[in-house]
Amino acid sequence: MPNAWDVGSAVRFAAMGFPALATTSSGHAMSLGRDDQQVGFDELCAHAASLVAAVDVPVSVDSERLFATTAAGVAANVATLAAAGVAGLSIEDYDPATGAIDPLEPAAERVEAAATTARAHGLVLTARAENHLYGIDDFDDTVHRLDTYRRAGADVAYAPGLTDPERIRTVVTATRAPVNVLLLPDGPDPAELAGLGVRRASTGGRLARIAYDAACSVAGELSAGQGPPERATTEP
Repeated sequence: MPNAWDVGSAVRFAAMGFPALATTSSGHAMSLGRDDQQVGFDELCAHAASLVAAVDVPVSVDSERLFATTAAGVAANVATLAAAGVAGLSIEDYDPATGAIDPLEPAAERVEAAATTARAHGLVLTARAENHLYGIDDFDDTVHRLDTYRRAGADVAYAPGLTDPERIRTVVTATRAPVNVLLLPDGPDPAELAGLGVRRASTGGRLARIAYDAACSVAGELSAGQGPPERATTEP
């Protein structure tokens, strides 16, 4: 499942035949000239609605922490995203305000609130355990968190940053839930992930970074007097 960062990328990915798309918080932030976690909730909702309106496939939203610290706030924001027409959304346990992973109990309470409201609106909720994305190599805690989030009502388990096949297989068997894996250069490819029991693979912000890096590379060639660019597949 590719993560689109704007309407143009979403339309192109949908035209390639992907059955569903996701957004990317870091890619969306890049498109606005910002860093990840620097986009507000109202901007996220408008972004999600624009992608939903542009394509005919389900769109799942990278909704970070759901922009709320309380269970009630989480539930309210899930309902708002449902009104934007999304098919799914996610909730993370990393708090950029503290620079730390949430304690398990309040994290699970937030997942439960999100899951209850998501279920009422027919949305798929992905719960994310962020340890490995932030350099915390506590695999046992990651598995325990994902299992706790599943029991709290999450539909999909996701621990971005895992690349070891046996660890990925352990997540699949331990959580007894559909598992999403972030595709990384040093990790298994989609076919290998399927063999491990993974149900969904996503790209995160990598496609956006690749696109922006390629554009900047060509722009650099132009700046150095080399050009015109020859890598585009269509005329302007």
